[in-house]
Formats: sequence, C-alpha cells, structure tokens
Amino acid sequence: MTTAIADFIAKWSASSAAERANKDHFVVELCDVLGVARPNPTTGDRAMDTYVFERDALFSHEGDVVTVGKIDVYKDGCFILEAKQGSSQGSAKQGTAKRGSAAWNIAMRDAYGQALGYARSFPKPVPFLIVCDIGYCFDLYAAFDGSWSYRPFPNPQASRVFLADLATHADRLRAVFESPFSLDPAKHAADVTRTVASHLADLARKLERDGHAPDLVATFLMRCIFTMFAEDVGLLPEAVFTKAIAEFWLPNPASFAGGVESLWRAMNEGGHMFTAGKLLRFNGGLFAAPSALPLDRRGLELLLEAAACNWSNVEPAIFGTLLERALNPQERHLLGAHFTPRAYVERLVRPTIEEPLRQDWEIVRGQVRQLVLSADDGDEEAMTEAEYLALGRAGEKTKRRSKGGQEGARTKKLNEARALLHEFHRKLTTTRVLDPACGTGNFLYVTLDLFKRLEAEILAALDELGDHQELLRAD
Repeated sequence: MTTAIADFIAKWSASSAAERANKDHFVVELCDVLGVARPNPTTGDRAMDTYVFERDALFSHEGDVVTVGKIDVYKDGCFILEAKQGSSQGSAKQGTAKRGSAAWNIAMRDAYGQALGYARSFPKPVPFLIVCDIGYCFDLYAAFDGSWSYRPFPNPQASRVFLADLATHADRLRAVFESPFSLDPAKHAADVTRTVASHLADLARKLERDGHAPDLVATFLMRCIFTMFAEDVGLLPEAVFTKAIAEFWLPNPASFAGGVESLWRAMNEGGHMFTAGKLLRFNGGLFAAPSALPLDRRGLELLLEAAACNWSNVEPAIFGTLLERALNPQERHLLGAHFTPRAYVERLVRPTIEEPLRQDWEIVRGQVRQLVLSADDGDEEAMTEAEYLALGRAGEKTKRRSKGGQEGARTKKLNEARALLHEFHRKLTTTRVLDPACGTGNFLYVTLDLFKRLEAEILAALDELGDHQELLRAD
C-alpha cells in the first residue's frame, strides 16, 4: 500500500455522519490518490459541465413540469456518483444510518435508486453508477450495453469496495474514472475468443485434412474447449490439462489419445486420478463416451497454444462461437453449429423472462423495505427519560416490558421480511425455462446466468437480515 493511500484511508475512516460537509473534499482527495483528474468547476452550461459536482438532472412530469435534481458527481461517459455518509457504533451523530444495520443497507439501496433515476434522465446512460458511503465503501453497478439495466459489478458478492481495501481495488476504481469500458467482461471475452478461435480453427482444418469426419472433429474440440475452460476457472486441478500437453504428450504424441481419454473418463466419473489428484464429477454427458482423436506434434502445439490462453475470460455462452469458427464453414449447417451471440440472446431473454421476474422482485424488495424500516422505528425507547424518572422504579418495570414487547414486534417483522425473500427465492429456483431448439444451449445458459445473478441479490438481501445462505456450488 502506498503512503498516500494509507494516509487517505486513515484520514477518512475517522469521518462520520457529515455527507454535505465532506463529500466534495473526499472526492477531490480520492482523485488525487488514484492519480485521476479532479472534477472541473461548474459553468452552468450543460454542454460544458461534463465532469462536475452538483450536475443538474432534469426530470419531466405531466403538464410540461420540469424539476431539477442535483447529481453529487457526474462524469460524462463514465459514472454518476451518489454520496451518503453513515456512522459507526458509538458515533455522536447517526448520519445516513448505523453501518451494518438493515436500515443502512436499505439506505444504500435507496441511494442506488436515486443514482438510477439520475441516469435515466440522460438520453445516453453512463456505464457506471457508484454509491459511496464517505469514508467507508463504494458500491459499483455497471451497464455496458447502452441500456439502463445496471447490475452489481463485477457480481453481487464483489461489488462493494471497502475504503480499507482501496489499495487492492485502486486499479478498478481508476478505470471507472478514466476508461470504464475497459472493464467490460464482454470485451475481454471477445479478445480471448479471437485468439483461441484462430488456434482452434487451425487445429480443426488440420484434423479435417488428416481425414477425420467433421462431426468427430466437432465433438472432440468441444471436449477440449470445456476442459480448458474448466481448468482455468478452478473446476480442475491447476493447469492439469495444459501441463499434460506440455510435459507428457508433446514429447510422446502417440500417448495423447489414451492419456486424454483417461482424464475425460475420470472427469465423467469423479474421484481421484494418479497424475491429476481429486477430480470433480462432470455429469452433463459430454464425457460419457470420451473418445479422442490422435494428434501429432503440430496438432499438440496448436492445442497447447489454445490451452495457454486465459479461458476464465471466456464466457461459456460463446463456446458455440469457438466451435463454429473452428469448423469448416461448409459443414456448419450439417452439424447444427450455428451460434447466436449473447447480446442477441439477451434481447429476447430480458423482456420475456428477466424483466417480469425483476418486476416481481422489486415488489418483494419494496415490501421487505417497509417491514425493515417499520421494525427499526419500533426499536426506539418507548418512554422518555423524564417519564421514567417521574414513574420511578415502578416505571422501570413498565419500560422493560414495553421495550421487550417492541423487540418481539421487531423480530416478528424481520421474520416476515425473511419469509418474503425465501418465498421469492423458492419461486425463482422452481421456475423452468424451455428452449425447444437449444442448439449449443446459449439461450439456456444466458437465462441460467441471469437467474443466478438475481439469486445472488436475493441471498445478499437475506444475508443483510442475518439469514446466511450459500450460493449453489459445483458438487
């Protein structure tokens, strides 16, 4: 950690409950430690005020009525920042809310809604929304596709950057300020796709020249593609496939087919493999009949070049693209290897599946919000100190009973909130989606991914209410 960042963290971690007094000063110093430009002075000319504090957001209403909102920090083409400042336990002032409480989590979500409203007042949305609790954390939301469908970035589990961890996440925040689209996962996936597709296309052409039928080439490449992806995302022991190519099969190409078939059988069944250690069971049927094509040294070199790429940057939805580009164009129709890019898939999946579910989710979240806020309202003392002194010791018993009753009512409301979340989670996990012509499965994969993102938001809401769950993991 640099001295400048350490000093910044120490200084601002001590601040509390003074949003209006601290916001501009905090952002200016944040820019300095990140090494990015500070906001410019406001001119009053909307065309000129592209990076400023207190940028106007114009809202149109019925009857040609226009109201003006004030954006805490606005940078055209980059982000909108909405600042709040909560307080820690023992602080003299409460500020937005006590950090870590259910009310604070709701306040941070309300601030996101405020930032989203500002974003929708512009004809072209910025890629990032930032909700900042000054001196404590930043919540990041992104929409790289030109829509207003912002999602926690990079995912609901890692979208909150605490000030104490600023040194670790400084590069990410710097990119949000200066080059937000460099953080677009689709861009990274496209870059990797172009590289690996070139290697796989060369390998496919070689296999076809060697006399192998296109359907056998397709299934062989798909198994290789999945294996390379699995090892880079941690579903296989680290680099087990890549090391085997480099250390065992390249020196002795004749051993490749038998060796990789042994690996694939072990993946299909799960358990232990002498050279690889413990393997998970991949039960989708891809490795149920794990026949491999023989490769000579040149073929193994091409496969190694593909395996050396970082497959963790490749989204599974584009596996069909890799396969399609690797095959002989004249055989694509026969093999059913047609691929629909994710952006096209989402144009259908979002309005038909995601948006109706999210509308229901917003209703549930609103109901939970009301229950939590009403529960917190009932957490105050039932009697004033003057009433207590007037009633004396008899009042102490009354006060304790009253407070105990309030605690019971508060618990009841929080339980009702958790029950609403559990019921919506049950609804989500029991929703079935049918794709009658799934092809490479991209529509189903994208739908599942959208479901999992929504599920992560539900589980995060439960976690905020003290109901800790775990995301579904590979078994």
